[in-house]
Amino acid sequence: MPQLKRIAAATLALSLVMIAGAASAGRIEEIKARGYVRIGVSLGGEPVGFRNGKNEPVGYDVDVATQLAAKLGVPARFSDVSADARISMLMSKQLDVVVANVSITPQRSRVVDFSKPYNVAGLRVIVQKSAGIKTLADLKGKRVVVGRGTTADAFLKQASPQAVFVYTDNFAPDGVLMLKQKRADAGIEDASLLDYLASKNEQLQVLPGMYGNTPIGIAIAKGDPELLKFVNGFVADYVKTGAYADNYHKWWGDNSVPPPL
Repeated sequence: MPQLKRIAAATLALSLVMIAGAASAGRIEEIKARGYVRIGVSLGGEPVGFRNGKNEPVGYDVDVATQLAAKLGVPARFSDVSADARISMLMSKQLDVVVANVSITPQRSRVVDFSKPYNVAGLRVIVQKSAGIKTLADLKGKRVVVGRGTTADAFLKQASPQAVFVYTDNFAPDGVLMLKQKRADAGIEDASLLDYLASKNEQLQVLPGMYGNTPIGIAIAKGDPELLKFVNGFVADYVKTGAYADNYHKWWGDNSVPPPL
C-alpha cells in the first residue's frame, strides 16, 4: 500500500508538471498555432477607433493593434468591444489582447496586466482662434462648453471658476456642434477628441498642455509573463522608432503634439 501511494503521488506530481508545462507554453505559442491573434478594439469614436465607408475597422488603436499582430507574425481578427465588456472578454479568454483606449488604473491592474503606455489620455482646452484665448486665465467671462458632472467640469471649476459654463450632457455631438457653430468660445474635454476636432476645423485650435494625464495601455490576461514581456517590447519599439509620433500625427494632424510617454 505505501508503494502504491508513492506511485499515485508520483503520477499526480507528473500530471501537475505536465499541466504547468502546458500553461507555461503561454499564449504566444497558442496564437501562432492558431494562425491569428484575437484583438479587442473599440470602434465607438473617431479617431481612436471607428469604421470607414467600407465598414472596415480603422483608427489610431486599430493601427497599433495591426502593428502588434505583424510583430507576432500573424494577422489580426478584431472584435468591437464596449467599455464594459473589454476586460471581461479578456479574462474569459475570448480575446488575446485588448487595444481599446484602456486607462491604466489600480482597480483594473488587479485583474489584468498592462503594457507600458502606448498613449496618454487627459483633458485639453479647445478655443475659437478668433476668441483671443491663450491661457486658462483667458477663459474668464468666456462661454466654455463642458460635460455636466465630468472630470472636465470639476477641473474647470478649480482652474477657471469665472468662466461661463455652458453645460451639455453629450459633448459629442452636442458640444462639438456648439463649437462648430461658434455658440461657445471654448470647450474642455478628452484630448484625443479635441485634438482631432481641431485638425478638422480651421477655426479651432487646442491650447498647449494636457491636464490630468492618464496612461493608456495594452491589456492582457494575468498569468502570462512571456506575452507581457513581448507586448512591452513592442510598445518600447513603437515609441523609440517614431511609429508613435507618426501614428499620432496621422490621426490628429501634422500640427498635433503627441503627449510624452
